[in-house]
Amino acid sequence: METLPDVQACQPEYPINLTRVGLTGVKKLVKVLREDEERPIVLISNFEVFVDLPSDRKGANLSRNFEVIDEVLEEAVNEPVYVIEELCGEIARRVLSKHEYATRAEVKMKSEYIVERSSPVTKTAGQEVVDIFAEAVAKAGHVKKLVGAEVVGMTACPCAQEIMRDQVRKELLTLGLTPEEAFVFAAKLPVATHNQRGRGMISIQVCDRRCVSLDQIIKIIERSMSSRVFGLLKRPDEALVVQRAHSNPKFVEDCVRTMAQKVVESFGDLPDDAVIVLKQINEESIHQHNAFAERSATMGELRAELGAEDLSNAIKVPIK
Repeated sequence: METLPDVQACQPEYPINLTRVGLTGVKKLVKVLREDEERPIVLISNFEVFVDLPSDRKGANLSRNFEVIDEVLEEAVNEPVYVIEELCGEIARRVLSKHEYATRAEVKMKSEYIVERSSPVTKTAGQEVVDIFAEAVAKAGHVKKLVGAEVVGMTACPCAQEIMRDQVRKELLTLGLTPEEAFVFAAKLPVATHNQRGRGMISIQVCDRRCVSLDQIIKIIERSMSSRVFGLLKRPDEALVVQRAHSNPKFVEDCVRTMAQKVVESFGDLPDDAVIVLKQINEESIHQHNAFAERSATMGELRAELGAEDLSNAIKVPIK
């Protein structure tokens, strides 16, 4: 029987290296086990899998190797999974071993993570959706892993609030209060301002088998904005959420800086070379544009800026 030629192994017309060749839109069911829970968390996850391609190959054998990549994913997701970044790391290692011509393999995973919540006053039960993601890049001898989340929250504008607070003080003066009384009274009120729906994101990249708590990342993002948001709120809950937000006004820059402080405080066991990316997007309510802030740094750089070099060997501090 005549053997068909390996077209992908032929010389390309233009001998150019390609950075990434692979598959996108690969959906898999991932069961994440938790040590303190009997039932696993089930994630419908979207994978992207890539390898680099040298200039002397026409293609990456994707028509033939799709089965190999799919098999690697199937085997990996059917094993007990405790952290999604380690899952991506294992897939990247095995994909690289299957492609002898590649020097680099990359795996990306995105999922919607359901978090159980209860409203702050009436304790009404509900579920919130959080976007989580993980990535891994495998090269000869080492794997870099990344894990993170994007969370929706609420911010209240400090600038507009100060304008409104000044108006409140002036109105109190017309009612007969002294300037000192008007100042104190206005300072205690949750004065009106305009709000934004905020989207905070944290990603943490490490080079070893160290694991980062996704639940801790989610809590940090939520508590770096003016207030959390909820799917279902009764009237007492709405009152408290609004009060909290207006008593804790934040610029988009404040959110990123708060995330940085809480990451350093909460992940004291991360090495100095861990790469941290912090982003905040505030969808403005009285403007047609959005506000954006970002910080990319190593853990060591953030520790130095916050004067927290001594936290590098500290015990992880819980968020209160």
